[in-house]
Order: sequence, then structure tokens, then C-alpha cells
Amino acid sequence: MKKNLLIVGAVIALILLIDQLTKIYIKTHFFPGENVPILGDWFLLEYIENQGMAFGTTFGNQMWHKLALSVFRIIAIGGICYYWYTQAKAGVRREFLIAIGLILAGATGNLIDSMCYDFIFPYDPCMGFNHLEGSGVFTDCGLFGKIETRHTGFLMGNVVDMFKFQANWPEWMPFLAGREVFPAIWNVADASITSGVILIFIRQRKYFPKITKKPSTLIETEKTND
Repeated sequence: MKKNLLIVGAVIALILLIDQLTKIYIKTHFFPGENVPILGDWFLLEYIENQGMAFGTTFGNQMWHKLALSVFRIIAIGGICYYWYTQAKAGVRREFLIAIGLILAGATGNLIDSMCYDFIFPYDPCMGFNHLEGSGVFTDCGLFGKIETRHTGFLMGNVVDMFKFQANWPEWMPFLAGREVFPAIWNVADASITSGVILIFIRQRKYFPKITKKPSTLIETEKTND
């Protein structure tokens, strides 16, 4: 179990390091909305921030909405840690423990943004990513007048995203013709969560083998023969 803890712990630490380094680099070197091609025209770095969940999905405009989301992340992380411990103690496959670790690393990476970034980086309420209609928090943005902005503080920060696939479905595809293949902009933490979930899904038969039970008549026969 100690060896598994060290291996999975190293994987989690590496993912968190890469996740935070990419986010810090984007925040300190990119302008909001700026994009730079990485692999031709189909894979870009584009700096955005989201106020909600993974892949830019939102969760309401009130303070308690954001707080509830952050608290849910904390509870989920605690639950994942406990589940990982019970599975490691039960002696499951190391690969399964790594898959759980990927989900844990991703959830923790995005939580760090919400917890710390409002204190580490300057907050600009007039930046588009911080606008939140219905929040009740108004800020004077000069020529743009008073604008409603998000709440700030511990567990209230935005999550930084930067990776974007820029590709459309071919015109011959029914229902999807011309639409973006994957419109969301994501980060390393999102990719880690997705990888862990996909790995568990495609390898579930290996991770959760069915226990075959002998028919009762056969068991009784065996006992009689003994």
C-alpha cells in the first residue's frame, strides 16, 4: 500500500504542478481572449476564465451558488480520498488507483484556483470574465457604466482555462454538419478528470471483476464427497 501511495501521490503532484504552471503562465503572459496556435489551426492556447465547473459550465449568479460549488468540490475530494484509501487497502489494481488519482488531481487543481487566485493575482472587476449579471455587486467601469460583477474572496475565484480544439464536423455529417467538434475550452485539471473517468469506464471489467458463485447443488455435492 505504501508503494501505491507513493506512486499515485507522485502522479497527483505532477499533474497539479503542470496544471498550476500552465495557469500561472497564461495569466501572466496572455491578454484576456488572446489565442496562440500550437498545432496548426486546430489546437490553440486561448486565455479565458470561468466562474463555474469543468469546461466552462456555469452554476448560478449568487454568492451561495459559487460557495456551494466550492464546498461540494471539497467534500468530493474528501470522498475520493477515502474511497482511494479503502480500495488501496483492499488490494485493487494499481492502475485503478491511478485512475482515481487522476480524478482527485483534477478536482484539486480547479479548487486551488477558486481558493487562491483572488489573493494571488490582481482582480479587475471590469474584465469580461468577471461580469456576472444578477450578482447584485455593481462596479463602475467608466465608459461602460455600472456593471454587475462576481463575488470575490476565498472559494470565489475563477478557474483558468486555455486549451481549445478548433475543428468543425464535415458538412456530410447528419445533425452536426459545420458545428464545432468540441467547443469547450479546458485545462490540465479538466483533462485529468476526464482521463480518469474514461479509464475507469473502458477498464471497468478489469477493475470490478464479477465474482462467480457455485450453484448450491454443486456445493452440497462437493461437501458430500468430502
